[in-house]
Amino acid sequence: MSSSDGLTDMLAGSLAGAAVVMVGQPLDTVKTKLQTFRGLYANSAQCLAHTYRTSGLRGLYAGSSPAVLASVAENSVLFACYGLCQQMVAAATGAHDAKQMDALSNAVAGCAASFFSSVVLCPAELVKIKLQAGRELAESQGRRFRGSVYKVTKDIVRNYGVNGMFRGLTMTVAREMPSYFCFFGVYEAVRESLKPVGRSRDDCGLLATTAAGAAGGMLLWTVTFPVDVVKSRIQLDDAMPTRGWTVCMMRVYRAEGMSALYSGLAPTLVRCVPSSAVLFIVYEYTKKLFDP
Repeated sequence: MSSSDGLTDMLAGSLAGAAVVMVGQPLDTVKTKLQTFRGLYANSAQCLAHTYRTSGLRGLYAGSSPAVLASVAENSVLFACYGLCQQMVAAATGAHDAKQMDALSNAVAGCAASFFSSVVLCPAELVKIKLQAGRELAESQGRRFRGSVYKVTKDIVRNYGVNGMFRGLTMTVAREMPSYFCFFGVYEAVRESLKPVGRSRDDCGLLATTAAGAAGGMLLWTVTFPVDVVKSRIQLDDAMPTRGWTVCMMRVYRAEGMSALYSGLAPTLVRCVPSSAVLFIVYEYTKKLFDP
């Protein structure tokens, strides 16, 4: 893969990441609140309405700045590394090039690429979650929440050092790698099945790309959502232990039942349809624009 290919992948991933936040941030805020404060809201609709009544659109887009940073950083690194990993997997499997790889090979490439994107994603997602659900946490502790990206970041570094910005990194990796194995595998499999007769996957139109992205996104979240629930709780509340996340997951299961590990899944699945579709539409068409 040439350096220009890598830069194109990074640019396409960056634009796609920014578009995803603009489309899906309100429902992502609802998801975070439902994950971290089970029982506080009756359902997604009530959480959405209450947040809008108390904080307006600003509340629904709480944490947007770090969310954009997280999404741009994640997707620029993810897609740049995905292109590189595709070339490596193609060489290992004897495929002529990435376009000739099957869905399983693309799934392996996506899984490997997500390890690198997890490292840049974790700090920004940590700040985002604290801004999204910080008000509820503060009220549960009898104090007032006054947060901004600068203040939250400053407090983390002051209390826990730079390493504190990577709270939840192990769980981020544990979520991302199986997620993107499913994501890219399903995305490429659906595109393969919907491609025009006698043409390649790159010739799929808008509708096929939308369907493939939506299908990949829904499977991604369904498979790893319990890990994301526990990760959100650990990143929000500094009092929770960061080691032994499987133990934390079992504690949530024993105390609150299996449904707690899927709290917030409904708005996530609703969000991931347009978000995943936008992600791949922007990515694919940006690549077509810059590719010779």
